[in-house]
Amino acid sequence: MLVLLGVLLAATVVFTACAGPQGEPGPAGPAGPAGPQGEPGPALTVQDLTCTECHNDTTLIVSKEAQFRQTSVHGTGESFVRGEGTDCAGCHGTEGAKVRINAGLPPHDPSVVGVTNVSPFDCRTCHNIHTTYTKADFSLTGGEQPVKLEYTDGTFDGGAGNLCANCHQIRNAQPVVAGGNVEVTSARFGTHYGVESQMLLGEGGLGVSGSPSVHYSTVKETCVACHMGEEFNHTYLPDVARCQACHADAENFDINGVQTEVAAKLEELHTLFVEKGMLDPETDLWNVTADAPMNVPEAVANAMWNYKFVTYDQSNGAHNSAYTNALLDAALETIKAYNP
Repeated sequence: MLVLLGVLLAATVVFTACAGPQGEPGPAGPAGPAGPQGEPGPALTVQDLTCTECHNDTTLIVSKEAQFRQTSVHGTGESFVRGEGTDCAGCHGTEGAKVRINAGLPPHDPSVVGVTNVSPFDCRTCHNIHTTYTKADFSLTGGEQPVKLEYTDGTFDGGAGNLCANCHQIRNAQPVVAGGNVEVTSARFGTHYGVESQMLLGEGGLGVSGSPSVHYSTVKETCVACHMGEEFNHTYLPDVARCQACHADAENFDINGVQTEVAAKLEELHTLFVEKGMLDPETDLWNVTADAPMNVPEAVANAMWNYKFVTYDQSNGAHNSAYTNALLDAALETIKAYNP
């Protein structure tokens, strides 16, 4: 037996020494049967899913989106009509507005030059969406920081309404006076649309001093309180019921007859401008072209500017009745005496 074992050991050594390199592995064999199923992990509860704070079985988001897209001019497209122009991208499209408002920059900041292919307004224009995946995602763009207005000296500081003020302000420079006169070369001479911030502050008109409205100084959240209310209605349409918190006997927006009075003065000014050949009655544009400008005294240019300022505020005095009436009274006095 010892001899036999010695022979086998010697043979093993010889065969091992003579073995060639290892060949390629063969194909894998068929998979074996699955092992037993493990124990199930703990089930997720509603409390674990922060998404359900917003995405739940209520109309929290659906209702706001419907109000915004079907009724508000911000969502229906009217505010997007000039969004492709780089001069307008700071207010008329999501990309330019979102970036500059977060940075605390004015509408015509150079950062928005070259911004093209802009998107219409949506939830993400005004809200910081999907950053925490909780209700904190509804925080406002810009964080409600006060707004230094671009073409006047004031700073708008009205809580949640500050977001609105980033765009709802005068966005064109005041006219240049030379030798006591102003050369009007554009049929659109005057303020841009959406001048509510300056009207609330009592500034932005020419030749007339004003002061902040009570709607700015005493209404918490300013624009949001009146145009959205506690229900945060995203049509942005004011509601008489909200007015009644301060004006208990209000039945409409014509409180103390202010809107009737202002509308009458605007109509009288319009008639005077048309009679004096200054205004086209159909388009409400000034009768000028670049080749045929209108050279007018500074006071007349102020009256033209203030007429447009009040018109484009669109509240007929509700935003700041004292300042609105002062602007129109001065304009009427000037134009009645003016003979082109």
